[in-house]
Amino acid sequence: MEKKNKNPSKKQIAYEHLRKLILDGTYGSGQRIIIDQTAKELSLSPIPVREAIRQLESDGLIQYKPYSGAVVTSINESEYIETLSVLSLLEGYAAALSSLTMKDDDFENLINLNKEMEKALHNFELELFGKLNECFHEEIYEKCGNSFLKEEIKQAQQRMNRVRKSMFTMVPQRAVQSIREHESIIKLLKEKASFEEIESLVRKHKLNAISTFKQRSETNHDQAL
Repeated sequence: MEKKNKNPSKKQIAYEHLRKLILDGTYGSGQRIIIDQTAKELSLSPIPVREAIRQLESDGLIQYKPYSGAVVTSINESEYIETLSVLSLLEGYAAALSSLTMKDDDFENLINLNKEMEKALHNFELELFGKLNECFHEEIYEKCGNSFLKEEIKQAQQRMNRVRKSMFTMVPQRAVQSIREHESIIKLLKEKASFEEIESLVRKHKLNAISTFKQRSETNHDQAL
């Protein structure tokens, strides 16, 4: 997992603050980000807040609108599905690369993370479950040895986090399936299965999430009729 800077810059403080408020739903879709207000809350000047907003715009979490300024990006279900489709390819390839260098300690970390996910699900701590799920996948792709690939995966994940959190909340059975699929992924990684087998299984794991998301959307639509 990525280590946090012990002495973050003012820009990083503002970035982490705003990012958390967006991802945990405190700042909803379309909400305006008021720079002076944020700067006052954090006891900062407006400059690092503007820099943080530019970074969040690059992450896809904030967009600029005429007459409104910086606002939280709306959740676009089609974009989520498209992004997850691409992520299935990226993470599948990254997992296959990582399998070449992963060691027993890495597998033990994955097993423990998956157990913690099961515990979080049992306690219905779905926000924690989502964070552990992200850590599980990060633990794998961080070993791929390709910096560009890792950065692309992180960017895609940031765009999806808000929807992914609500998916586990609305469809808890997907969380159960995810744990079982993680067990299969760990098994293949430990067995040093072929590049193609690992890539295919991780890709399928992501595509299963798309199927669940589509089913949830269709159910919500039918209930609204």
